[in-house]
Amino acid sequence: MPAIVVITRLDTRDDLIEEAEAALTLGRNVAAATGDEVRWLVLGTAPDSLGEIAKRQGVASVDRIRHEKVDSCLPDAVVEALAQYCTARPVSILIFSQNFESRLVAPRVAARLDGSVVMNAVDVGACDGGGFDVTAAAYGGDTRVVYRVAAGRPSIVALLANSVSVQEVDPSAVPQPVVTEVAVDLGEVTERVRVVEAAQAGGPRLEDAEIVVSGGRGLGVQENYMLVEQLAKALGGMAGASRPLVDSGWVDPAHQVGLTGRITRPRLYLAAGISGATQHMVGCSAAKTIVAINTDPQAAIFRHARYGIVGDCVEVLQELVRAASEVGVQ
Repeated sequence: MPAIVVITRLDTRDDLIEEAEAALTLGRNVAAATGDEVRWLVLGTAPDSLGEIAKRQGVASVDRIRHEKVDSCLPDAVVEALAQYCTARPVSILIFSQNFESRLVAPRVAARLDGSVVMNAVDVGACDGGGFDVTAAAYGGDTRVVYRVAAGRPSIVALLANSVSVQEVDPSAVPQPVVTEVAVDLGEVTERVRVVEAAQAGGPRLEDAEIVVSGGRGLGVQENYMLVEQLAKALGGMAGASRPLVDSGWVDPAHQVGLTGRITRPRLYLAAGISGATQHMVGCSAAKTIVAINTDPQAAIFRHARYGIVGDCVEVLQELVRAASEVGVQ
């Protein structure tokens, strides 16, 4: 019987583990509707807690592919490894956590298997008579579209971060997961793209920040972004930005928060002059507390914020910077 396969790459980073558990939650929900088996395929290295994660997600079967080319995230090798895996083991749907690697790999795996592929997915449901309804973000995340994919061929789905809430099962009701090492033959695989010089990301990552202060078009002019940076520094956090600021050249793309930028999970997310478009909220909706500053009381950002200030974000930021500096917040 074809299985539902969740494909992830893990290390000790909490965000990768959380993304894996979200994908496993979705896979388990789909399996409950279809009656299919759920298998978890882990690429490369994995933490010692692999069995514990599988158990609390109700997954009894874990497959692992270890190979130096797969461990190194070489896309041609990963595509070949997944094609070999799926050829030997019938699958109905493959669920990826959407990230840089899966954007490169998922469409190519679909082509190799003569299957369908849906990126930016936020949910998957089973159809009567077979197949799946895949709900995905469209038009930069401002709307949702449902794709009906037919049964009979593998369906490949890439799941957006923060789109599925992690749900755990009672570990005592789950048998000890069986971890199987899967051998693949990648000896003849040659990478067609050669990295001449890899970009070096220096300093802390926005994705790991506990406090993020982001600015949007409400700042008015580029010089006012300095207030965002000053407040972030005063609070011991990092500065972020909405896509329009990056597109305008005000801010480096490494600071962009949203669907096409960074996915953050801070304790505090302060959005200054940001309207709250869906594509931006994808990047910050997992924050424990969102504080919004906007002149428009009807701005969408206020629907997501725990605290809101209706006012000129430049004036409010100036006061916040002054207050934070005076009390020495770090």
